[in-house]
Amino acid sequence: MSEKRYDIVSDTHGYLSPELLEQLVGADTIVHAGDICSESDYRRLERIAPVQMCLGNNDFACDYGPEVRRRKIFYASGMRWQVCHYRERLDLVTCDIAICGHTHRPYVEYDRKNGTWIMNPGSPTHPRGAAGPTMGRIICDDGRVLSAEIIKLAKD
Repeated sequence: MSEKRYDIVSDTHGYLSPELLEQLVGADTIVHAGDICSESDYRRLERIAPVQMCLGNNDFACDYGPEVRRRKIFYASGMRWQVCHYRERLDLVTCDIAICGHTHRPYVEYDRKNGTWIMNPGSPTHPRGAAGPTMGRIICDDGRVLSAEIIKLAKD
Protein backbone atom coordinates (compact mmCIF):
# COMPACT_ATOMS: atom_id res chain seq x y z
CA MET A 1 0.00 0.00 0.00
CA SER A 2 1.22 3.48 -0.87
CA GLU A 3 -1.41 5.76 0.60
CA LYS A 4 -0.88 9.41 -0.40
CA ARG A 5 -2.38 12.61 0.94
CA TYR A 6 -3.28 15.41 -1.47
CA ASP A 7 -4.20 18.72 0.13
CA ILE A 8 -6.34 20.86 -2.16
CA VAL A 9 -6.48 24.67 -2.06
CA SER A 10 -7.69 27.46 -4.30
CA ASP A 11 -8.22 31.19 -4.28
CA THR A 12 -5.66 32.06 -1.61
CA HIS A 13 -5.27 35.53 -3.23
CA GLY A 14 -1.86 36.37 -1.77
CA TYR A 15 -2.47 35.20 1.80
CA LEU A 16 -1.67 31.84 3.41
CA SER A 17 -3.16 31.80 6.90
CA PRO A 18 -1.25 30.18 9.76
CA GLU A 19 -3.98 27.52 10.14
CA LEU A 20 -3.87 26.68 6.43
CA LEU A 21 -0.09 26.31 6.55
CA GLU A 22 -0.40 24.10 9.64
CA GLN A 23 -2.99 21.87 7.91
CA LEU A 24 -0.75 21.47 4.85
CA VAL A 25 2.18 20.03 6.83
CA GLY A 26 2.41 16.33 6.06
CA ALA A 27 0.81 16.52 2.62
CA ASP A 28 2.46 14.40 -0.06
CA THR A 29 1.29 16.87 -2.73
CA ILE A 30 -0.43 20.25 -2.62
CA VAL A 31 -2.87 20.90 -5.48
CA HIS A 32 -3.71 24.58 -6.02
CA ALA A 33 -6.60 25.45 -8.35
CA GLY A 34 -5.47 28.99 -9.12
CA ASP A 35 -5.62 32.56 -7.89
CA ILE A 36 -2.63 32.14 -5.61
CA CYS A 37 -1.64 35.67 -6.74
CA SER A 38 1.83 35.51 -5.20
CA GLU A 39 5.10 34.02 -6.43
CA SER A 40 6.42 33.97 -2.86
CA ASP A 41 3.34 32.02 -1.66
CA TYR A 42 3.92 29.51 -4.46
CA ARG A 43 7.54 29.04 -3.33
CA ARG A 44 6.41 28.75 0.29
CA LEU A 45 3.98 25.95 -0.60
CA GLU A 46 6.75 24.19 -2.55
CA ARG A 47 8.82 24.10 0.65
CA ILE A 48 6.00 22.13 2.32
CA ALA A 49 5.34 19.61 -0.49
CA PRO A 50 5.46 19.36 -4.29
CA VAL A 51 2.83 21.67 -5.82
CA GLN A 52 0.59 20.94 -8.82
CA MET A 53 -1.05 24.22 -9.80
CA CYS A 54 -3.04 25.87 -12.57
CA LEU A 55 -3.44 29.57 -13.30
CA GLY A 56 -6.50 31.44 -12.07
CA ASN A 57 -8.01 34.56 -13.60
CA ASN A 58 -5.92 36.75 -11.24
CA ASP A 59 -2.56 34.99 -11.75
CA PHE A 60 -1.41 36.45 -15.07
CA ALA A 61 0.83 39.15 -13.56
CA CYS A 62 2.98 36.45 -11.92
CA ASP A 63 5.50 33.99 -13.38
CA TYR A 64 5.30 30.62 -11.66
CA GLY A 65 7.34 28.85 -14.33
CA PRO A 66 6.49 26.78 -17.41
CA GLU A 67 4.77 23.98 -15.48
CA VAL A 68 1.92 26.23 -14.35
CA ARG A 69 -0.67 26.72 -17.11
CA ARG A 70 -4.40 27.35 -17.41
CA ARG A 71 -5.04 23.60 -17.17
CA LYS A 72 -2.75 21.25 -15.30
CA ILE A 73 -2.83 17.51 -16.00
CA PHE A 74 -0.72 15.11 -13.98
CA TYR A 75 -0.61 11.46 -12.97
CA ALA A 76 -0.40 10.42 -9.33
CA SER A 77 -1.48 7.41 -7.28
CA GLY A 78 -2.34 5.58 -10.50
CA MET A 79 -4.90 8.19 -11.55
CA ARG A 80 -5.16 11.06 -14.00
CA TRP A 81 -5.73 14.42 -12.33
CA GLN A 82 -6.92 17.59 -14.02
CA VAL A 83 -6.79 21.03 -12.40
CA CYS A 84 -8.49 24.05 -13.93
CA HIS A 85 -9.71 27.22 -12.23
CA TYR A 86 -13.10 26.97 -13.95
CA ARG A 87 -15.25 23.87 -13.53
CA GLU A 88 -16.87 24.34 -16.95
CA ARG A 89 -13.45 23.90 -18.59
CA LEU A 90 -12.74 20.53 -16.94
CA ASP A 91 -13.00 17.46 -19.15
CA LEU A 92 -14.61 14.94 -16.81
CA VAL A 93 -14.40 12.15 -19.39
CA THR A 94 -10.59 12.11 -19.48
CA CYS A 95 -9.69 12.24 -15.78
CA ASP A 96 -10.27 10.38 -12.53
CA ILE A 97 -10.00 13.42 -10.26
CA ALA A 98 -10.97 16.97 -11.30
CA ILE A 99 -10.10 20.02 -9.20
CA CYS A 100 -11.49 23.52 -9.76
CA GLY A 101 -11.82 26.82 -7.91
CA HIS A 102 -13.00 30.35 -8.76
CA THR A 103 -16.36 30.32 -6.95
CA HIS A 104 -14.85 30.31 -3.42
CA ARG A 105 -17.61 27.79 -2.52
CA PRO A 106 -16.53 24.30 -1.46
CA TYR A 107 -17.96 20.98 -2.59
CA VAL A 108 -16.91 17.45 -3.34
CA GLU A 109 -18.95 15.10 -5.50
CA TYR A 110 -18.65 11.90 -7.48
CA ASP A 111 -19.83 11.95 -11.11
CA ARG A 112 -21.11 8.38 -11.61
CA LYS A 113 -21.57 8.84 -15.35
CA ASN A 114 -17.85 9.49 -15.90
CA GLY A 115 -16.45 7.87 -12.77
CA THR A 116 -14.80 11.14 -11.77
CA TRP A 117 -14.30 12.80 -8.39
CA ILE A 118 -14.81 16.59 -8.57
CA MET A 119 -13.69 18.99 -5.87
CA ASN A 120 -13.75 22.72 -5.35
CA PRO A 121 -11.96 23.34 -2.04
CA GLY A 122 -13.50 26.78 -1.60
CA SER A 123 -11.20 29.52 -0.34
CA PRO A 124 -9.27 29.76 2.93
CA THR A 125 -8.81 33.52 2.38
CA HIS A 126 -12.03 34.98 0.93
CA PRO A 127 -14.79 32.38 1.44
CA ARG A 128 -18.28 32.85 0.05
CA GLY A 129 -21.31 31.23 1.60
CA ALA A 130 -21.88 29.74 5.03
CA ALA A 131 -18.97 27.26 5.06
CA GLY A 132 -16.36 29.87 5.98
CA PRO A 133 -12.65 29.31 5.22
CA THR A 134 -12.02 25.86 3.74
CA MET A 135 -9.57 23.56 1.96
CA GLY A 136 -9.88 20.02 0.66
CA ARG A 137 -8.09 16.74 1.29
CA ILE A 138 -8.06 13.62 -0.87
CA ILE A 139 -6.46 10.37 0.26
CA CYS A 140 -5.58 7.92 -2.53
CA ASP A 141 -4.06 4.49 -2.72
CA ASP A 142 -3.19 2.47 -5.82
CA GLY A 143 -5.76 3.87 -8.25
CA ARG A 144 -8.50 4.44 -5.69
CA VAL A 145 -9.83 7.44 -3.80
CA LEU A 146 -10.10 6.36 -0.17
CA SER A 147 -11.56 9.65 1.05
CA ALA A 148 -12.36 13.12 -0.27
CA GLU A 149 -13.40 15.80 2.20
CA ILE A 150 -13.74 19.52 2.74
CA ILE A 151 -11.88 20.76 5.83
CA LYS A 152 -13.24 23.81 7.63
CA LEU A 153 -10.62 26.25 8.87
CA ALA A 154 -10.98 28.80 11.64
CA LYS A 155 -11.67 32.38 10.64
CA ASP A 156 -8.41 34.29 10.70
